[in-house]
Amino acid sequence: MNNNLLILDFGSQYTQLIARRVRELNIYCEIHPYNKIPKKLDTFKAVILSGSPSSVRSDEAPHPDLSEIRGKKPLLAICYGAQYLAQFCGGLVSPSNTREYGRANLSFIKSEDILFKNISEGSQVWMSHSDTIEKLPTNGVLLASTNDVKNASYRIEGESTYALQFHPEVYHSTDGKQLLQNFLVDIAEIKQNWTPDSFVEKTVSSLKKELGNDKVILGLSGGVDSTVTAVLLNKAIGKNLHCIFVNNGLLRKNEFKDVLKQYEGMGLNVKGVDASERFLSALKGITEPEEKRKIIGRVFVEVFDDESKKIENAKWLAQGTIYPDVIESVSVNGGPSVTIKSHHNVGGLPSYMKLKVVEPLRMIFKDEVRRIGTSMGIDKNLLGRHPFPGPGLGIRILGDITADKVCILQDVDYIFINGLKEFGLYDKVWQAGAILLPINSVGVMGDERTYEKVVALRAVESTDGMTADWVNLPYDFLQKISNRIINNVKGVNRVVYDISSKPPATIEWE
Repeated sequence: MNNNLLILDFGSQYTQLIARRVRELNIYCEIHPYNKIPKKLDTFKAVILSGSPSSVRSDEAPHPDLSEIRGKKPLLAICYGAQYLAQFCGGLVSPSNTREYGRANLSFIKSEDILFKNISEGSQVWMSHSDTIEKLPTNGVLLASTNDVKNASYRIEGESTYALQFHPEVYHSTDGKQLLQNFLVDIAEIKQNWTPDSFVEKTVSSLKKELGNDKVILGLSGGVDSTVTAVLLNKAIGKNLHCIFVNNGLLRKNEFKDVLKQYEGMGLNVKGVDASERFLSALKGITEPEEKRKIIGRVFVEVFDDESKKIENAKWLAQGTIYPDVIESVSVNGGPSVTIKSHHNVGGLPSYMKLKVVEPLRMIFKDEVRRIGTSMGIDKNLLGRHPFPGPGLGIRILGDITADKVCILQDVDYIFINGLKEFGLYDKVWQAGAILLPINSVGVMGDERTYEKVVALRAVESTDGMTADWVNLPYDFLQKISNRIINNVKGVNRVVYDISSKPPATIEWE
């Protein structure tokens, strides 16, 4: 039996946070939709049921068959999961008089139960539900309460089944990580052996077996994800890896030249392809964000199709797709989570291409990618680069895209990013960039009226891009950068700073 955890997703926006917290405990986990439970359950040693926006009292509520899980594997049911077990196993769930949302404190804990080891009464938890458990399921034993929620946690006698009405995965649950550790390590007896080194060893071995002596084409972007993907594949197949760095005309200033130079000495076989005119031509007159993303993705694939024909017997296209890309592009593995936006490097290839897709990082979060890169000895400056969207500046130019607009935004972005480095702020920011707005504003320069472009600066802090807070950059820094941009970038006369967090906003504007 493997030391893996299965998370069944009922559509909660917190499901990915469960996976993040579990990975932080050096335990590997996978998210699968509740209606597509894996047939080979012996791969998993324990199961967690996620929350859900649904009510268990609804006829359309998720209703999985847990007969192969209940009583056979340690089970932790969170929020909707806890209500599901109560409603359909002899208990009762009713509507709350008020929606229970936000911080609460545990007023009672059955401290002798292993689930609450090293957790004290008064510990803060995070509630998010509109129904409440009035009666525990058959053989239910109360483990914890808050002032407003009597049945905040319970277990079912005779089996290793535990339930929580609150969300331990959310940051505001101060002892959430300890509780998850108590369940996974002490109750489920899962070993904490999923580390960057173990991931590299297992992945390289798997790639060798999957790819054999086949040739693989990989699109390098200069970013962390594609670089770590390249090094992993290079370890597995060496000279059979052919890396291509495409200039889509939407890169940062000097990036095409700088990135190619960056890979010198890394032992990677890299070819630069300037397709900027091809991309800009295809995007001419297009303003709708999703259409721009799809065009950039389509041309990206077309360029790779052209290049693949120049490499004899190339059979695979490698991509640096990571877990948040997959989660935001489609429902989790076909499950109930909501689609936010499409990603150009997620999904299958068109039928006319003869390349199969390999994505070694598909189940990995961004911070884990960096740790994996560190374990393989990749330069820390490269690993420390901020994430940059696959469609590049194409989704930071609101409205139609032209070569002149690209040049303006490249110059603005260059001043902003280098300013962050100059003032020692770059490593304190997870991602930063500039956005060119589709409006002009009135200004005054040298006693003359101007009517020029407006740019927005964006800087956020995050761990994986699933949630993000805007960074409170010093006012004097913003003032100096604003002055530099307006004085040095022709066509811009106004600079604003974006103070929106994700959610409700997304990191990128498009």
